[in-house]
Amino acid sequence: MRLVTDNDVELPDQSQDTQDNADTLDTPEAAQVTEPVATAAAADASDPADGDVSAGEEVGGDAAGVDLLALEALLLSTHHPLTAGRLAELLEIDSTKPIRAGVRALNEQYAERSFRVEQVAGGYQILTLPQFGDLLKRLHQREIDAKLTKAALETLAIIAYKQPILRADIESVRGVACGETIRSLMEKHLVKIAGRAELPGRPILYGTTKRFLEVFGLNNLKDLPQADDALKPKS
Repeated sequence: MRLVTDNDVELPDQSQDTQDNADTLDTPEAAQVTEPVATAAAADASDPADGDVSAGEEVGGDAAGVDLLALEALLLSTHHPLTAGRLAELLEIDSTKPIRAGVRALNEQYAERSFRVEQVAGGYQILTLPQFGDLLKRLHQREIDAKLTKAALETLAIIAYKQPILRADIESVRGVACGETIRSLMEKHLVKIAGRAELPGRPILYGTTKRFLEVFGLNNLKDLPQADDALKPKS
């Protein structure tokens, strides 16, 4: 038996292996392998994290989230304003933001039309433009006259501007008894009981209803014409 010494074992040439590895990395095949790895890394870095939304998606997301034809059909088929929440419910949308974006998109399409979507009584409704008011007034004048008398309009105006108001205060302004007129306005759902005054006998206070806003095309009571507006010359 012979002992094996260090001289009997041929150690590999490490310098040669290093050179071979360097030559391998310089080959086109190696470049083809490393290039996709770098590309994938760059793509991973550019992708947004889960839940992030790019600016482009955020801008177009709302308009794409609602069927404009369906939204238009709902607005055309109702006699009363529909709130954004009700429209979202009917269209089975979780948020009201696409509804508002859809309304803006419809109004852009209506730029050359005689009507547009307006906010009325806290909801949305398709209405004709103000410049056609006189024409439409001639069409509906007889119907308007049959609904509200001059006394009713005067009483309604007092209630609208002074609400909540007592019947005695209304009669003080008009100078005549208004009980029957107020009752008629309540039957038309234009006036309601707004509460009771902290006075002996707890007299009834009157105010206008949501129907009043709908009939006169107002979004809220702040839209009522003011005395200063009436004095301004029409442009």
